[in-house]
Amino acid sequence: MRAAIVTARNFIWAATALPLCCAAFCHSIGCAGLTMTSVDTPSSVSGAPVVATWRTPVLIVGFGCLIGMMSFGPRSTLGFFLTPLSSANHWGRDVFAFALALQNLLWGIGQPLAGMIADRFGTARVICAGGLMYAAGLALMAHANSAPLLDVSAGVLIGFGLSGCSFNLLLAAFGKLLPSHWRSRAFGFGTAAGSFGQFLYSPVAVALMDKFGWQTTLTIFAVTMLAIVPLSIALVTPSAGTIKEAAPQSLRQALNEAFAQRSYILLVLGYFTCGFQLAFITVHMPAYLVDRGLSATVGGWTLATIGLFNIVGSVTSGWLGDRMPKRYLLSFIYFTRAAAILAFISFPVTEYSCIMFGAVMGLMWLSTVPPTNGIIAVMFGTRWLAMLAGFAFFSHQVGGFLGVWLGGIVFDRTGSYDLVWWLAILFGVLSALINMPISEKPVMRAAPVPA
Repeated sequence: MRAAIVTARNFIWAATALPLCCAAFCHSIGCAGLTMTSVDTPSSVSGAPVVATWRTPVLIVGFGCLIGMMSFGPRSTLGFFLTPLSSANHWGRDVFAFALALQNLLWGIGQPLAGMIADRFGTARVICAGGLMYAAGLALMAHANSAPLLDVSAGVLIGFGLSGCSFNLLLAAFGKLLPSHWRSRAFGFGTAAGSFGQFLYSPVAVALMDKFGWQTTLTIFAVTMLAIVPLSIALVTPSAGTIKEAAPQSLRQALNEAFAQRSYILLVLGYFTCGFQLAFITVHMPAYLVDRGLSATVGGWTLATIGLFNIVGSVTSGWLGDRMPKRYLLSFIYFTRAAAILAFISFPVTEYSCIMFGAVMGLMWLSTVPPTNGIIAVMFGTRWLAMLAGFAFFSHQVGGFLGVWLGGIVFDRTGSYDLVWWLAILFGVLSALINMPISEKPVMRAAPVPA
């Protein structure tokens, strides 16, 4: 156990390298001249000077990227625990699949609620609470010896924990704390940090499981999650009572306005596909490759490749979001995913085809997040950004729930994942079409609320 604790400590230190390098890179390409502002007011948009604090844009992005990496990393490795945990408890794959499907669903349900609380009372408190719940869920999952206990740990605690400390709240904090002309790039870097977490944690999870076993590995991941609490101090946003607005907009008004917009509804519907595809592949890909005669290591490196290439994809998506219509970017991403899945299942599965699939899917993996959040910010401003992005993410997680759950059900009944793969292709094409008519313009208001 002492060796495991030392490993966890070293892992935390090693894991900080890339996100901080990303922040330094941001600094070198133009962040240094930016000043920190607590809300996106007209003065900050126009470039008027505001009072700077120790929380420089570089620090905000760096600490936010670290939190994104630590929250997304363990969650992306849970598929590796399907086989050992099911074997230890003599379960079918449907038991584990339901727990993770529940996690995705509760993550989605909790996201708009966490967004409401963060928009009203500040982001840091929600991130801290989410990190602690996440850590508790991982620790309890290590000792889950019954299906209900697995549902509580891997499903309820981790699901609600993710809703409080995942990249959705981080990007909303970026939108509130950074000037608007740099917002899209910040969304890209924040999303890329989550991808780096997937790249880092996937092979590490396999190595730790080989050396210490799956239970100790989950405990190590639980310990790393505690680092989120001190890191969250850089993402403190003002509460609703301290924000001065020319025409205050209530929560109910924001919801009514958003769901009256056809473009917002189309965006929410299209996000369903993203969750369906990502959750199914993350959870079931390792087992799918083992069924095809490949080793668990190949599954680990496939998911790691997805995470590595999504660093490029997310940053590029954020950069492109400032230079082309975001709806076209989303349509291209969904269509490319569908084409990649079709090619993957149409040819023999080998180590090389897995890595190639991981590279292509990685470029498209979380690259939907920057343009999706960017469109919401353009349409409605940043006052209720965390909540409105949370409702969009709820659709994403409904898709994730169905992707994970159907994967387990379909496999247990047919002995194959083929039906779910074809559904992933169909949904990708439909989402590519759904995003095309979205209008990327600020909504018309009788009394405008500051963006």
